[in-house]
Amino acid sequence: MIDLYFWPTPNGLKLKLFLEEAGLSYHAIPVDIGKGEQHRPEFRLVSPNGKIPALIDHEPADGGAPLSLFESGAMLLYLAEKSGKFIPADVRGRADVLQWLFWQVGGLGPMAGQNGHFRVFAPTEIAYAIERYTKEVHRLFGVLDKRLADREFLAGSYSIADIACYPWIVPYKPQGQDLNDFPNLKRWFGVIAARPATVRTYEGVAPSYVRERANITDEERKHLFGQTGNAPKG
Repeated sequence: MIDLYFWPTPNGLKLKLFLEEAGLSYHAIPVDIGKGEQHRPEFRLVSPNGKIPALIDHEPADGGAPLSLFESGAMLLYLAEKSGKFIPADVRGRADVLQWLFWQVGGLGPMAGQNGHFRVFAPTEIAYAIERYTKEVHRLFGVLDKRLADREFLAGSYSIADIACYPWIVPYKPQGQDLNDFPNLKRWFGVIAARPATVRTYEGVAPSYVRERANITDEERKHLFGQTGNAPKG
């Protein structure tokens, strides 16, 4: 059994998507980041960075004590290796998947996250920041579109690279993007959206990024963005 500490952000949803795809038994434990639950000491024992998602695997492959993990990319790789699913066994196929997984973790996620912050969560509109990150997300969507021009998925068969990227494409409208600008990406997006595991993952979920600036409270902003290097505030 796997305990998944979860909130419906793109990073949280990509772990839920993997678990649904792989058919692994898991228990989703909600961590309301708008209320600051990610700063609780007991959660920090699992996720020292105070971010979701995180997990505890109560049945690790070595048969030892429960194993805890944070950082979504590391978690996807761990689960893929443990289950033997959604990552190739051959050297070249594995390398192909990993480079696109790391591309998402290092590029698409952070840039889309900043775009979402300035477009939705920042208390005031900052035109330069909105323009800068909207353009960068548009560029990154273009990278995906070009990659998908001659293949169904990012790295051969459906893999953790696709699972990592898909939840960051879901909020394309709040990101100020139009999938009609990216026909190959749009085709890929539709294929993944129709997968049964994707339908189960998003069923009944109210994604946390579908918000209006005026409806986000100062208390939420304090918990989401007000932390420093000092002891976290609960």
